[in-house]
Amino acid sequence: MSSIVVFAQAPAEGLGWLSSKLLGVTLTSAEWVLWVLVCLSVLSIAIMLERTVYFARNRLPDSETLALRLARGELEAVRVAIQGKKGMEAAVIREGLASSGQGADSVEQVIASTMARERPQYERFLSFLGTLGNNAPFIGLFGTVLGIIKAFHDLGSMGSKGAAIQQTVMAGISEALVATAVGLAVAIPAVVAFNIFNRQLKTLTSRANALGHALVGSLRAEVR
Repeated sequence: MSSIVVFAQAPAEGLGWLSSKLLGVTLTSAEWVLWVLVCLSVLSIAIMLERTVYFARNRLPDSETLALRLARGELEAVRVAIQGKKGMEAAVIREGLASSGQGADSVEQVIASTMARERPQYERFLSFLGTLGNNAPFIGLFGTVLGIIKAFHDLGSMGSKGAAIQQTVMAGISEALVATAVGLAVAIPAVVAFNIFNRQLKTLTSRANALGHALVGSLRAEVR
């Protein structure tokens, strides 16, 4: 503890020009870091809600049944069943049926093109959640470092001893650690949501592939 106090009380005049300038910048309050984290948290929650609604509205709940009907050759019935439906699965069926007269190979290419077109709409904003989940703890850690630097600088500027020094250091450090806690609180939900949405997207892609394969298989069976 005595070595820390001696270091904290070292005169600022011994610092170089660049170190003095950087120290002046870092001695600002770390509260702005908390505000940044709060704003990022609000934005991430808004994205989570928007993506939840989008995924719920753009999917076919009965895709397995439709895949069986496609495999049986009930193309017209499936065409009627997907009228007014949105999402990757419905688009794959709709575009595939529209090009069914051109042959199975053409339908296969159309289905691949449709999936490549639809997938980015599901991936929108997911990169933000992934980036936030990876970097929010570092933003919080940055706020903690700023708070600790300020606490030790204030300690070096004090003439107090004993309990007053301990109280100053502990109060400053505990306040600084709030930034780390907030950073983790922002990052954890973002990572969880990112993983959930990616898993849902993989499921939707698998279902769309199954529908496409069923349609292509049905068309090839008709040719034989």
